[in-house]
Amino acid sequence: MHDIRAIRDNPQAYVAGWTSRGVEDAQAVVGKFQTLDDAFRRAKTAFEAAQAEQKAAAKKIGSIQGQLQKALREGDDDEIAFFQSQFDQQVALAGAQGKERVAGLDAEQKQAERNRNAFLATLPNLAAEDVPDGEDEAGNVETGRWGEPRKTGPAKDHADLGEALGLLDFEAADRMSGARFAVLKGGLARLERAIGQFMLDVQTVQHGYLEVNPPYLVRDEAMFGTGQLPKFEEDLFKIDHIDRDAWDKATHDELAAVYGEFPGSPQANIKFPQFRAAVGDAATRALRQASRRHWLIPTAEVSLTNLVRETILSEEELAQPMRLTALTPCFRAEAGSAGRDTRGLIRQHQFSKVELVSITRPEDSEDEHERMTGCAEAVLKALELPYRRMLLCKGDMGFSARKTFDLEVWLPSQDTYREISSCSNCGDFQARRMDARFKRVGEKKTEFVHTLNGSGLAVGRTLVAVMENYQDEGGRIAVPEGLKRYMPEGVTHVG
Repeated sequence: MHDIRAIRDNPQAYVAGWTSRGVEDAQAVVGKFQTLDDAFRRAKTAFEAAQAEQKAAAKKIGSIQGQLQKALREGDDDEIAFFQSQFDQQVALAGAQGKERVAGLDAEQKQAERNRNAFLATLPNLAAEDVPDGEDEAGNVETGRWGEPRKTGPAKDHADLGEALGLLDFEAADRMSGARFAVLKGGLARLERAIGQFMLDVQTVQHGYLEVNPPYLVRDEAMFGTGQLPKFEEDLFKIDHIDRDAWDKATHDELAAVYGEFPGSPQANIKFPQFRAAVGDAATRALRQASRRHWLIPTAEVSLTNLVRETILSEEELAQPMRLTALTPCFRAEAGSAGRDTRGLIRQHQFSKVELVSITRPEDSEDEHERMTGCAEAVLKALELPYRRMLLCKGDMGFSARKTFDLEVWLPSQDTYREISSCSNCGDFQARRMDARFKRVGEKKTEFVHTLNGSGLAVGRTLVAVMENYQDEGGRIAVPEGLKRYMPEGVTHVG
């Protein structure tokens, strides 16, 4: 989410910032925000004025009541009649009618705030000052390379190689799950497991990340917090289900109300249409109350970053950045990628990934971004996989990012580099959506934390890179030196 006060104070900065992020007609977008914000501020002013009137009326009633009590003690009939009339009049003004007006204005204020915030929630983060301009990947800037691409003659594509070895089965996966799924077998399945365990050890033992085993199913609020909702709903897998305990309680409560309305046994009342209709309505209400919605995580970034949602950390807790890592399955509908990498393991609906997340003070996030990217690079170096680092331009960054480095690994069969990790500094954008704050020593005011995330790495794409860079002329896959201790003793090749 964005700093609303900053948009109010400097709207043209947001026009320029959103224009550079590819937002169409950013001037009109800011104008719409201002309209919605003005509506909220008017509604808030009206609500607060009505509240003040209520409080003033209550105070006046207290004063009149005191004067009425005095008149009663003194037996002054004229005074009693006057103050009784004043008392009745003020009670009528501040009574049910006044309370209804305040409640109505409160509802209007809250709805206006929801309208404004819902609009803001669809708008991307602003880029950092050192992010290059550009509309798409053509505007990305290479900032470094490591390793020399192997030149050992024509390389077989990983999908062809895996199928030839009988260790990669797309047809069986398609029969049970559809396109963009795969079945890995034997040594290839073991090699993928070895890669994931190796990455976890690198990040926890060498780089000090805390390993976490988080939930794979999260609620709307978690997806909103990291920026997947509402904008990218079509790219997610949704699960609608019934909470059994909630269903039992809601059904009991709703039917109890019906039986109270229709005394007697259900068997005796079933012949009445009104009773049957009331039971049906009760069941519908119970179903609505017990319905739940969860989302399969597209990345452990969602679970790890939301560990600090709605919390206030102490500055001592962030003296060193909070560093978290997890190896989880990830699930993506890939709704916007039709025709891209439809064959092989590059773009799957289900894949594994080691995720890195850091929570920092604002002044520490830039250095942490460099460190995190280096931690991801360390895996590629240890596996001796050639790669390059790219600084993404404004038009190619993710929705929540303010600055992103992509790592692209060399794939011999494609004779090019392909993305294997994306490391982003999100600034306070996600923290505002999650209400994640910290308090400095000696300060009463809280500040939003900064959040960062990166792949350390995508396991499936790393497997692809190993298969292609380590294949030999006989069609087998050599096990990289760094992975041998994670394989059965004596195994040096797969296939």
